Amino acid sequence: MPLGAFKAALMGTAGVTTGDVVLISSQTASTSATVAFTSGISSTYGEYIFKFYNIHPGTDNVDLQFQANASGESGYNETITSTYFRADHNESDYSTAFQYFNLDQQQGTAYQGIIQDVGSDNDQTCAGELHLFNPASTTYVKHFYSKMNGSSAADETKNHFVAGYINTTSAITQVSFKFESGNIDAGTIKMWGVK
Repeated sequence: MPLGAFKAALMGTAGVTTGDVVLISSQTASTSATVAFTSGISSTYGEYIFKFYNIHPGTDNVDLQFQANASGESGYNETITSTYFRADHNESDYSTAFQYFNLDQQQGTAYQGIIQDVGSDNDQTCAGELHLFNPASTTYVKHFYSKMNGSSAADETKNHFVAGYINTTSAITQVSFKFESGNIDAGTIKMWGVK
């Protein structure tokens, strides 16, 4: 990406085109059950990046999740195969960990976790990004990966890595985000298209 793309990514200016990267949509949660991108995902771009800014749950100790919906389908229940690992470091410096974590799916249709145990204290949020590749393809499955960091209910910083694929050859046209329970109290999610 050219330097201009990074500048636009940092500034988050809607409608700004920076060569290969375009901000398509931005949504700000305010006690929202879900944040769903139901338009704008098309064959125009080969990669879509969802960026998360200060996502704060209304309920303590919950996982942020996503799921997709294919063209012509109803409901967010596409089949996902994924893997998940994380690194933790406690605020008081008494514990650290690096481990595979059991939030992956093997041909599951549940919402896929991308960060676990986000705290609801005023100083606890999460941020990061989810990359979705070739969602408009009607030939191949749809690969994705995410990198998230957040402050957990146990006062730890947690760095989470998830990757996998949505096992459908139908075009993905919608993506939904939610916490496993409770609302998204605050935060912004932006969807970028990459040529």
